[in-house]
This record gives sequence, C-alpha cells and structure tokens, in this order.
Amino acid sequence: MTTPGPSGGPADAELPFFVYGTLLPGEPNHDLFLRGRTAGERPAVLPRALLYDGPGYPYAIEGHGRVHGTLLVAAPGVYGELLGLLDHLEEFLGPGHPRNLYERVVREVELPGAGGGGPVRAWVYLAATAVTRSLRTGGVLIPEGRWITGRTPSD
Repeated sequence: MTTPGPSGGPADAELPFFVYGTLLPGEPNHDLFLRGRTAGERPAVLPRALLYDGPGYPYAIEGHGRVHGTLLVAAPGVYGELLGLLDHLEEFLGPGHPRNLYERVVREVELPGAGGGGPVRAWVYLAATAVTRSLRTGGVLIPEGRWITGRTPSD
C-alpha cells in the first residue's frame, strides 16, 4: 500500500477509524453515529499524541504521549455514509480548510493485549492547526490520554 497524501486518496479506501472522545462506547455520540454502522470495535492506542479537554469533547494533537480510544471498522456497505457523518460531526470540511475544527489524517494505532498484532493504519481526527496552537498555549491536558465522561476543566 502506498503512503497516503493529505487528501486521503485511494490508498486510504475504507480504513478503520480511531475514536477517543464522545464516539467511544458508552458516550452519547456512539449510539447516535455508530449504532448499526460498525462491524468491529476494539481498544486501541494512538502513540505520539496528547489529549486536551475541549468544550464537552476532547482534542488530540501530535505530542509526546499516548491517547487511549477505540478502533472502529465500518459495517459492510456503510463506509461512505459513516465517513460523511463523522466528517460532519468533527467539522472537517476538507484537508487544510481554514474552518476545520479537526483534520482527518492517517495514523498508525496500536492494538494492546495478546494477539494485538502490529500497528494498524486508521483515520484519526486531530485538532486543526489553529485549535492546536490555542491548546498548546492555554489548553488543559487530560492526564494519561483517557477521555472520561463528565470531565470538567478542573478535573
């Protein structure tokens, strides 16, 4: 497989998704956006990333840490629908768009535990450039890279 371009070309067809916030199992957006649209979900870790608190949802950015989440595989026949729903939810308008809240990028995630295998390439929504700058200067880092329901900025 070739290395993807920033536009997510054909080499990235039907990659799984790595989620780490309100799309996690048990979180409100999991049922709204993912129910009936996934064929598999398993714990995963995004290396070389940090997790920051946001207004009711987290942001992952590049950094020297690990973000814990879930790797999702789209159910047969719904990949395009799921991709569109997640792009809309994450306010991703296209690679490098100035109004993006998140950028959808390809990253390698790790599957912990026995039989986890090697790294898996997946779509990840990372904070867009302007959001990342703001987080690095005044954001609240989430300890250990784990999103917790009901987190408040003072937690």
